[in-house]
Amino acid sequence: MNDIHRLYAITHSLYSGRARAYLIKQGIAFRELSTGHESFKAEVLPKAGIPTIPTLVTPDGEVIRDGAAIIEHFEASSGRPSQPLGPRQRIMSALFDVIGTDGLLRPAMHYRWNFEDNLDFIHYHFLHSQRDLPQRQEKTEHMMGRMRFAAQMFGVNDETTPLVEELYLDYLAALDKHFGQYPYLLGWRPCIGDFGLLAPMYAHLGRDPYPAQLMQQRAVRVYRWVERMNRADQDVPEFFDPGSDFLADDEVPETLIAVLRILAEDFIPETRAAAEAINRWLEEKQPEQGAPAVLRLSEGMGNAEFAVRGQSMTAIAQPYRFYLLQRVQEEYAALAADEQASVKQLLEACGMSAVLAITLQRSLGRANNLEVWL
Repeated sequence: MNDIHRLYAITHSLYSGRARAYLIKQGIAFRELSTGHESFKAEVLPKAGIPTIPTLVTPDGEVIRDGAAIIEHFEASSGRPSQPLGPRQRIMSALFDVIGTDGLLRPAMHYRWNFEDNLDFIHYHFLHSQRDLPQRQEKTEHMMGRMRFAAQMFGVNDETTPLVEELYLDYLAALDKHFGQYPYLLGWRPCIGDFGLLAPMYAHLGRDPYPAQLMQQRAVRVYRWVERMNRADQDVPEFFDPGSDFLADDEVPETLIAVLRILAEDFIPETRAAAEAINRWLEEKQPEQGAPAVLRLSEGMGNAEFAVRGQSMTAIAQPYRFYLLQRVQEEYAALAADEQASVKQLLEACGMSAVLAITLQRSLGRANNLEVWL
């Protein structure tokens, strides 16, 4: 038996970038294949449950669907190298994982689909993720049309576009200042939060032509972090006295707190509104225990209606955000009383303390490679 894992992913996929970077940084040997390969349908899909990426196949044939589960698979068996030991840093890492994989979908979709500069580039990748069959072009156009519509579902329209861009550029500037001090979120090595944050910042915002140029011109340090996260080595030549670990004494830099203050402006009101919408759906539908909580991109559990900087926004409410947010809340609940006080003080400084109390009426778990209602 060889020791090569198979990662079913696509270069332009937001969620694939999270898992791929983890495998690279941990030195895990893998071969990447698209879902257009026959082996995906024949061998992988029956075990994965649904055709989403990334999906990993281990050398012994185990199939693991979803980036969070792929990372947890390796973290649990290798001493958790991407998990800081201090409670403040652990909560920050888990929180950035949520924000990256779900809280930045709006700018990621906007900057991909609403700029003509991107379209030929995107078309190439969608086309070549499929086998060369007669219906290839038709399927490509259909897939691109669905994804373009998704930008609107996440709240991007003519009225909200200026605000979406304003928030993103404010966040980008703050993140650039942070990466001027440290190469990763919490110091000198990547944490789970780095991998989560990379999801939108690589494939969509750091690689598509228009937003990549924007990042290169306005936030070169962020762009370097995107490059760094896809390198096996530490990749910190611009730092002349680098460390090798997370910051000492459970430190969370002020530069990172400044980033979170900006992100909180739409993450908190949207999370609160999404929880209300999903709770209404739960009251109405009463899903059975163990029922799948995985939705197609075009599906939701109602709309989250909220205000950001005085402007109304509406976005589809989906449960995956809360599956990840549970990890933040469970991590906090397991802390000693003095640690909880310290973490809560930190979250208040970030404008993020509400994440500890925003919950769904039902918890979420995993079974048979799917997120399910408990």
